[in-house]
Amino acid sequence: MSDLLERLRGRGWRMTSQRRVVAEVLDGEHVHLTADEVHARAVRLLPEISRATVYNALGELVLLGEVAEVSTDGRAKRYDPNARHPHQHLVCSGCGLIRDVHPSGDPLSHLPPGERFGFTLSGVEVTYRGLCPSCV
Repeated sequence: MSDLLERLRGRGWRMTSQRRVVAEVLDGEHVHLTADEVHARAVRLLPEISRATVYNALGELVLLGEVAEVSTDGRAKRYDPNARHPHQHLVCSGCGLIRDVHPSGDPLSHLPPGERFGFTLSGVEVTYRGLCPSCV
């Protein structure tokens, strides 16, 4: 389970009922919802929440660095509350399911010095692709 709600409280993020619901919807393990999915789930908890409020809250969470935007193959952006813990993604090429994975080793070290073209590396994004059990 992610610690999104705890992190936001610790940062003093003003926790209105709408923001709390958005954070609750995103809190968890392997959560990679689209903004529309966040809104649909938030409406079940707080029927009066607007789509604009959800989009605004997601934008704030991304700016704060508490939620990461994940884009795969031109599909809708997804929001990952696991932004503070280094991980990679495993994406189903069929249905688009995304799972967090934690391969061993440092992926930054896998790029040979001759392939860095003088860059000072600060990060790496690796996406593993395949078919989930439902799509096989």
